[in-house]
Amino acid sequence: MTSKTLTAPAAALGTWAWGDSGEAGDGYFGSRLTASGLREVVDKAQSNGFTLWDTAAVYGMGHSETVLAQALKGYDRSEYQLSTKFTPQIAGDGDDPVADMLEQSLDRLGTDYVDLYWIHNPADVARWTPLLIPLLRSGRIRHVGVSNHNLKEIALADQILGEAGFRVEAVQNHFSLLYRSSERAGILEHCREHDVWFFAYMVLEQGALTGRYSASRPLPEGSSRAAVYNGILPQLQALTDRMGAIGEGRGASAADVATAWAIAKGSTPIIGVTKADHLDGLVRAQGLALAAEEIAELEALADATDVDTRGSWEHDM
Repeated sequence: MTSKTLTAPAAALGTWAWGDSGEAGDGYFGSRLTASGLREVVDKAQSNGFTLWDTAAVYGMGHSETVLAQALKGYDRSEYQLSTKFTPQIAGDGDDPVADMLEQSLDRLGTDYVDLYWIHNPADVARWTPLLIPLLRSGRIRHVGVSNHNLKEIALADQILGEAGFRVEAVQNHFSLLYRSSERAGILEHCREHDVWFFAYMVLEQGALTGRYSASRPLPEGSSRAAVYNGILPQLQALTDRMGAIGEGRGASAADVATAWAIAKGSTPIIGVTKADHLDGLVRAQGLALAAEEIAELEALADATDVDTRGSWEHDM
């Protein structure tokens, strides 16, 4: 078994957008990032107890991992946790593609172990999951999670690991007010019943649920997220307006309310942070208690948007 139980703070910090930082304005998110700016993010996060950093080999094809390691330089390895992923869709054709991709990630991250390693997508659960076992035994990975897996796939991965004395300790799926398939499919309930951490990504729908964007203030043109979300921003207006109103009386933003909702549902949100002041919102969201009536109202408004934000990489839960 792993040496100790997986622990996580109230929210994890996502670095998907950090993969854009090679060229200003270039990449999926259209982010404009600098090494000094990301170091400010790290310093503020670490000082506020947000010490779990989530990345993946596929984010900027390794660039996110490289930039994250640079931003964390100088911190002792015991002061933070690293979460990265094996993505089957970019696996090589060697004898052990999982070990190969992990070694590349370890090299970019400047470490000899990863706290939490994920099978990113369930291309072939029976094929890829067994290859995690020797990596667990060696200590190069400490805990295993599965991302974008449905209940059947989670159970199969857990069975395979269980035969070797390990288990699936975390699930990471797209989960937001606009996309609640993991709740409807019973995955959240499964995680509660089996003491499995549920990590929610795209809680803010890549910025569309922050309240900062609207039909008159669209997401950055030319970015992939703009192509996905700008056309539906008018349908989100009533929801984001109400989120903003709920937050206003408590010194919080619409984004804080969206994050607080995810926490209230029993998930650990993974929030993309590209600016130091994003951490202020996470601090506020931790202390923002939503009433049951407010949660029900927000979910009804979300349902009324009648939008589908499922990613092209996701399948039915």
